[in-house]
Amino acid sequence: MRSRGGFGLWQAIALILIVGGIMSVAMRYAKIGATHTVDSYTKEQAELFMRSAMEIALLQISGHDRSGGCLDRVRLLSKDGKFIADINITRYYLLKNSTDLALCGPLGYPIESEESHGMVMMEAVVTTNPANPKVLHPVRVTKRSIQRP
Repeated sequence: MRSRGGFGLWQAIALILIVGGIMSVAMRYAKIGATHTVDSYTKEQAELFMRSAMEIALLQISGHDRSGGCLDRVRLLSKDGKFIADINITRYYLLKNSTDLALCGPLGYPIESEESHGMVMMEAVVTTNPANPKVLHPVRVTKRSIQRP
């Protein structure tokens, strides 16, 4: 009797194990790719919200009555509740002989340049809101800027 050509039982099991291993690795890389895409999208949303929050802070600074002191902090929550922006105004650049310099106290920094009068240094920190169920992975974005309100 001649034996037939084909797969034996051990060859079939080995083939199933090899295919299963390849599929396992492929699924792992697909999951990593999907997670990276979601994280990139969330980070991009946070950066766009940070830019908007800085503009809102500049509007609030320009409309703030300095008779009670200069504005030193602005906190904003995004419309969908996913992000929180904390904007700290660390310095106001004001002319040496300006009345606003005395009103701003330690935040005021005396300068001699008319072109830079009124500029502010601010640091914006945007973080994901941990109370929001839509947030899968936390994100934190920071930016420091000098701007004129």
